[in-house]
Amino acid sequence: MKNKLKDLFMKNNLTPLLSLFVLFGMLSLAQNSASAQGRGRGNAGGAGNPGVNRPTNPNVDFGQGNASRRSNGRSDRGLETAETRSNGRSSEGLERARLGRENARRAEREVRDNPQAAELLRTNANDLRQSYQSALATNPDLKFGQFVAANMLARNLGSRYPNVTTAAILDGLANGDSIGRTLRNSGVGSSEAKDAERQAKKTIQEIKNRQ
Repeated sequence: MKNKLKDLFMKNNLTPLLSLFVLFGMLSLAQNSASAQGRGRGNAGGAGNPGVNRPTNPNVDFGQGNASRRSNGRSDRGLETAETRSNGRSSEGLERARLGRENARRAEREVRDNPQAAELLRTNANDLRQSYQSALATNPDLKFGQFVAANMLARNLGSRYPNVTTAAILDGLANGDSIGRTLRNSGVGSSEAKDAERQAKKTIQEIKNRQ
């Protein structure tokens, strides 16, 4: 720079005062050029956002933190809620699968331990096992004897009382009613309902005694 200024002074025979003005002018131009280059590099950080440099650290949050602040934490709560709901669905699915396995084992054991039940209901062991397993899915507290009795009563009374079906009796038991109460709710007289229930229990007990 000094050599260029010296040559300029010598070639143009500039006076010291005039040379000083020229020097200030050149320095001002150099400063403006450097400032423009700095702004240009700042704009490279993002189109339409002059003077802002994007962080190059890959660990920097490029918007999630801003979204959280602008929404007063609603975005974070939304993520947490979605995760909680997903975990809830997952837990419910695992619980249903566990109960399904337990019901299958229970139905298998009951049908195996009561081989006469299938013959009494005029069905086969496989169908009886599947039917009892399905009933357990609705009412886990349903005893095998109650299930057999519901089928027996529906077969014996259904021709005279159309509302007396296996499904209706099982629904009554699931709601906490006794077999007698369920029969009375289906239109069977009190005395006949009591006798029918007594006979069903007696037959089931006889089956168990044959084992």
